[in-house]
Amino acid sequence: MKIKLSAPTEKSLKKTIQITGSKSETNRLLLIQALFPNIQIENPSNSDDARVMQKGLQTGSGVVDIHHAGTAMRFLTAYFASQEGKNVTLTGSHRMQERPIAVLVEALRTLGADIAYEKNEGYPPLKISGKKLIKSKVSLPANISSQYISALLLVAPSLERGLELELIGKITSVPYLKMTLALLNQIGVETRFEENQIKVNPIQKVKETTLVVESDWSSASYFYSIAALCEVGTQIQLSSYKKDSLQGDSVLKEIYEDFGVETIFSGTSMTLKKTKDSPLSEVNYNLSNAPDIAQTLAITCLGLGMGCHLTGLHTLPIKETDRLAALQTELSKLGANVSIDDESLTLEPASKPKPNVSIDTYNDHRMAMAFAPLAIKVNLLINEAEVVSKSYPDFWKDLKTLGFEIKEV
Repeated sequence: MKIKLSAPTEKSLKKTIQITGSKSETNRLLLIQALFPNIQIENPSNSDDARVMQKGLQTGSGVVDIHHAGTAMRFLTAYFASQEGKNVTLTGSHRMQERPIAVLVEALRTLGADIAYEKNEGYPPLKISGKKLIKSKVSLPANISSQYISALLLVAPSLERGLELELIGKITSVPYLKMTLALLNQIGVETRFEENQIKVNPIQKVKETTLVVESDWSSASYFYSIAALCEVGTQIQLSSYKKDSLQGDSVLKEIYEDFGVETIFSGTSMTLKKTKDSPLSEVNYNLSNAPDIAQTLAITCLGLGMGCHLTGLHTLPIKETDRLAALQTELSKLGANVSIDDESLTLEPASKPKPNVSIDTYNDHRMAMAFAPLAIKVNLLINEAEVVSKSYPDFWKDLKTLGFEIKEV
């Protein structure tokens, strides 16, 4: 589906949007629930990724196809490897079979897992024969994907002796690890995270409990971008959010102050209020703890005529697409001057972007959603717009609520 996006007729927006639960929290809680079934989950994500994760957890044998869902691939690898009697082949899309998983597989093998590669060494598909994992100590590189580490942490309470994990090197995306541990703490699991050592104690029984998933901060990033690109006075209310969030992308509330957007919390809602135009000509951010907002930030800067230097992006080339290369290509179409290396992106300040450019999305939900706010400034076209269902199926409907004009072409 190809769509044409145009700006709302109102120059100063005042709207309310309800966003479903965080995909990151939901997928973690779904795995915890599979291990400890007396846990209930409220406000789960309605994303494709969450549905794929839930379906995978309900499978005991045969082929489990997670399509483009990278989180599900990592989490389900650890889950099936630790479940005695489950025998599956875990596979995904063509792109998923290009995304490395050797670090996690080797860590699980160290613990005693039986995992074999069906095609290329180090990549899915994986043939997994579930076993009781009796070893409890493992080390792995900490600078690749935090999801490898979270996958191990999530199954750790169900292991006979728990898990002692040594992280080698600089740790990537620390907030996501703290989120995983905090969710385990909420069900009574004792954990310790000191320097590069993490310990998770085993637990025999979990009390009946209901856990409420906070709405997704990554999804909120697109509304921060819209608020920043709109006129002063714009107010967009989002539900349901916490001031003290477990999600790393909640750093948005500090970052977007540089763009004149204030975050006001009231109960379980927050209001994004454009209070002033930014006086800055360029910004610099290290996003090693929140790499998923890099695309949104770069495009916000383009729309405001600002430059940016974004670092800490070493995980982006192994996402749904090589996000650094994809950003450079699509921003350049709009007339931007962009340079990248293996962990950073630099955008030079520029005048108004070119109108009516077709943005390719590369099977990456964030490419579609990050570029959409730019329609505030210029009309643009989004190819394969349906890709947003991976994390935010209601995205285009919610943009219509804000007044965006969306036409299939």
